Amino acid sequence: MPLTRTFAVLLFLMAGGNAVAADNALLIQMLPGGDFRVWHSDGATSISEDEIMTLAATATPEGGPLQAVEAGQARAIRTEQGVVIELPDAPTDRKLLIDRDACGAIKVWHSEGETNLTNDQMTELVISALPGGGKLVRIDGRYAKAFDTPLGYSVVIWAPVKRRPSVGEPAPAAR
Repeated sequence: MPLTRTFAVLLFLMAGGNAVAADNALLIQMLPGGDFRVWHSDGATSISEDEIMTLAATATPEGGPLQAVEAGQARAIRTEQGVVIELPDAPTDRKLLIDRDACGAIKVWHSEGETNLTNDQMTELVISALPGGGKLVRIDGRYAKAFDTPLGYSVVIWAPVKRRPSVGEPAPAAR
């Protein structure tokens, strides 16, 4: 499945609708030895798109020069996965992975966030991932769907929304 379609599905799930409302998105990357690195769609650190572009332009494999940004000092490092921005002055969420969506817009993945999955949950999601989205996985009362992407495994997590009966439709029987 083309990358464009994968991102369109992710955007749909994140935008919500009558059936789903996205709570969170994660990017899971496999590390040597079978460990995982998890990036979060939301985090405590915020820097502007202009600052991201300026830092990315100076990225080198050894790390570009420290520059002042809204969140303190920052430097960009070019890695195999893309550009990682390090923020040594930030109290938490000290690394940001810069990604681009199918339309070329900047997507920032945060090194720290509120969603914490167990290794077993991450393993199940990674195993289920497909380019067009894998099977639905239940995680602590929520649903998750994993997508195989060039940067790793994008996972969308949401709480199921109970459907209300339409006008004229009988309400479900009490159990």
